Amino acid sequence: MSQSILPSEPTIGLGVLPRRLVALIIDFFLIGLLGWAAAFLIVIFGFFTLGVGWLAFHIIPAIPFAYYTLLIGGGGATPGQRAMGLTVRQDADLARPTLPQAFVWTLLLWLSFVFACVPFLLMLFNPRHRAAHDILSGLTILRAGQISY
Repeated sequence: MSQSILPSEPTIGLGVLPRRLVALIIDFFLIGLLGWAAAFLIVIFGFFTLGVGWLAFHIIPAIPFAYYTLLIGGGGATPGQRAMGLTVRQDADLARPTLPQAFVWTLLLWLSFVFACVPFLLMLFNPRHRAAHDILSGLTILRAGQISY
């Protein structure tokens, strides 16, 4: 029988929930800044291309998906999560998430908002404070200081 390398159950979720909330707010702010910067650049590009460049406005809804997928899949945390001392890891071996896992996590995160945030309620009743998108994607969010290899 293999033994888990996760920290002990009682301490694994301490302080994660409020940090996740603040990290989400920071990330939403940064996504908003990226969206405004992209819109500004697209407007300028549209003027130079006599309006054809304005078709690029269709990429703006993909910014949040790209933000979360690339940052979690590539670095293990978004800037908001890093600022709050959090990291995203795989459940099994605490390895960094792969890009497909990060994409699934991101997709499920945004679907959680569609379903009136009901999947987030699971975080209140789970000792590790994992939401439905964490469980379904096989990822967990830990404080960065809890990981020991």
